[in-house]
Amino acid sequence: MTKKTIVTYNVNGIRASMKHGLGEWLQATNPDVVCLQEIKATEDQIDKALFEFLGYHCYWYSAQKKGYSGVAILSKEKPKHVEHGCGEEAFDNEGRVIRADFENFSVISAYFPSGTTGGPRQDFKYTFLDYMYDYLNDLKKTIPNLIVSGDYNICHTAIDIHNPVSNKNSSGFLPEERAWVTKFLESGFIDSFRFFNEEPHHYSWWSYRANARANNKGWRIDYNMVSKEMESKLKRSVILPEAKHSDHCPVLLEIEI
Repeated sequence: MTKKTIVTYNVNGIRASMKHGLGEWLQATNPDVVCLQEIKATEDQIDKALFEFLGYHCYWYSAQKKGYSGVAILSKEKPKHVEHGCGEEAFDNEGRVIRADFENFSVISAYFPSGTTGGPRQDFKYTFLDYMYDYLNDLKKTIPNLIVSGDYNICHTAIDIHNPVSNKNSSGFLPEERAWVTKFLESGFIDSFRFFNEEPHHYSWWSYRANARANNKGWRIDYNMVSKEMESKLKRSVILPEAKHSDHCPVLLEIEI
């Protein structure tokens, strides 16, 4: 049996996060697989030398629009296969999904739409959720050991958000979005952080406004979701709020495979 650590991290601009010490943090933490979201850069704009020096194989999937969205996977072990995109042009144009297949499991880095501007983007988010529900459940049939890491842009329950009452009509905590997470979990996935920790006040994103992070007024919207088949392989999951290279923080999962 081998232990593997998987980290998901919305870096809100990989070049900015590198200037704030992301590389040094990776060197100190030394995860096996790193799922990045909102990289906001194309491959030719990223200095990969640091990641390669740290022993990572690097795989990028950028949005067509400059300075927007994009996902990546860094891995110490070279994957057997890397799948760029999810097969739906509207989502793939925004660089929202990348998958790395290893010998005994697969990892997805996904950046779900936010919907915070309302209207068409909220509709786009619901379309993405419907598509991903079917896509991931179909994928699980052929890849039973599946980890879906990323920024889901949804708080599932009241303990996942600092003020559930005032945010009940906010995108990211709407009843329809929360119901999707429930349905997704019931379809055969595990929220790995909640598998180990049922306590409130654990968040992975804080607004830059009103000193929200210092006051821990945050949202838990970043997840390592794991297929039910991997339940016995789960060893630890923690949120790492001391890492401050972004308005998000990393979420770590340890498995034994």
